[in-house]
Amino acid sequence: MPASQGQLVTAKSGSNLAAAFFLLPKAKRQAMVALYAFCRAVDDVADDEAVPLAKRAGMLQQWRDDIRRACEWGEPHFELCRELRPFIRQFDLPIQLFEELLDGMEADLEKTRYTDFNELKLYCHRAASVVGLLSIRIFGCAGDQAERYAENLGQALQLTNILRDVAEDAKRGRISLPQSMLEKHGVAEEDIYSNRYTTGYANAAQEIAERAWAHYRLARESFQAEQGRQLVASEAMGAIYWCLLGRLRANEYDVFSPGVGRVKMSRLAKLGIGLKTWLRLRGKSYTPAYG
Repeated sequence: MPASQGQLVTAKSGSNLAAAFFLLPKAKRQAMVALYAFCRAVDDVADDEAVPLAKRAGMLQQWRDDIRRACEWGEPHFELCRELRPFIRQFDLPIQLFEELLDGMEADLEKTRYTDFNELKLYCHRAASVVGLLSIRIFGCAGDQAERYAENLGQALQLTNILRDVAEDAKRGRISLPQSMLEKHGVAEEDIYSNRYTTGYANAAQEIAERAWAHYRLARESFQAEQGRQLVASEAMGAIYWCLLGRLRANEYDVFSPGVGRVKMSRLAKLGIGLKTWLRLRGKSYTPAYG
């Protein structure tokens, strides 16, 4: 049977999230592949700097209209929305969360700076926590505590991403670290654009890391043992990103110096963490590996 478009998009991405899907039962794995492929597609539209901003905004509006058609059981135009449509109904995925995701994509078309942590928190919510809130519905978890878990884990993962990608983002004219924090630690934008690692930058990155640790801890505290096996994919994600944050810390958050480069993990290492998480969850004394 030929692969679906969602499967092709997911396989091509090599993302940490997609690496955890193999841990899920088939029906939930298919749903997560469809959800991830949609998220990847709209993110690629927003990030494609070869396309003028106005055209990207129009394309995102097309995706917004199409996912609404899927949620209202209409006939979507995009194949990825058609693939996602049955799972929207099966797992009761609300249009409001898809709207928030697209709100974030549209805001980021022109927004390349964040004034303070409140602005950055909203960005992290739209970019990551919303995906987590959709995912827990597919996993079969519900309730306020499960939503706190998804919100905080999403914040933690996105802050880890931000620390990892500072140098890469700077090449695209984006600085995600809050301006108020850079000023506090005496970090000039030119330092980041010039790949200049300074004590001030290390202190600013440490402050971001402490925020991430706080969210990892809150996610750990919200984790419900009785839902543990259902959350195997998100727990694997938490463990993978916790490891990434540890590697960043070991490098003192230096993502600029020659020979350091972007912190990453091999596919084999991610699969190993996933399998270890799956085995630990089958025991009686599991606790999250992060936080």
